[in-house]
Amino acid sequence: MASATFDLDIAPLIDHSLLNPCVGDDLVKQWCTEADRYGFATVCVYPTRVKLARECLQGKTPKVSTVIGFPTGTTTAKTKLYEALESIEQGASELDVVINLGWLKEGKTKLVYQELAAICEEGNMPVKAILETNLLTPNELKIAAEIAIDAGVQFLKTCTGWNGGVQVEHIKQLKEIAKGQVAIKASAGIRTHQDAIDLIEAGATRLGTSYGVQILNPPPEPNHDSDNQP
Repeated sequence: MASATFDLDIAPLIDHSLLNPCVGDDLVKQWCTEADRYGFATVCVYPTRVKLARECLQGKTPKVSTVIGFPTGTTTAKTKLYEALESIEQGASELDVVINLGWLKEGKTKLVYQELAAICEEGNMPVKAILETNLLTPNELKIAAEIAIDAGVQFLKTCTGWNGGVQVEHIKQLKEIAKGQVAIKASAGIRTHQDAIDLIEAGATRLGTSYGVQILNPPPEPNHDSDNQP
């Protein structure tokens, strides 16, 4: 029996990501056009491209999201807060914030909390905490997720893509930890329709990918019946 998830409208779950640092304005405009055409949740761009993306999507359904402290999460808390507030001023509606993994692994959990909480409170916009799940032990992942939830984030996000792609098992772990308190964003390495389905079935409620168009338009499966035709 086919999975009920297979017929789900995936488009509204996609953050149409454009995080190659070499891209220019033309590709930003293309991504915005595609987001509007397919009905994606957001276009996710670097802070320097937020203003253009907001202009392109003015009056459209998709929002603009951006990354803060990306990709290492090791800029200072004040710098991250400034970057977040400036991005909001430029037109960002959602913020994907990389946590400071060094602090987390050192046990400086209060600093991790304070940094996220300040952005959540002063920005007053949905925040996705990027946990970089591939670099965390199961216990560290639990601690990081709980800190982020306590700080007021709306999403737990898996990866930047700079340290490997999302794993289905991590989505399942985050779902168990979150217990419905916050949403879960899977990101990095999502390239096919089946990738998307697997992650949604595991508990993801948002997908960060630059392959949104391809995911919605998978190539047709080969017709093996024709192989036996004369």
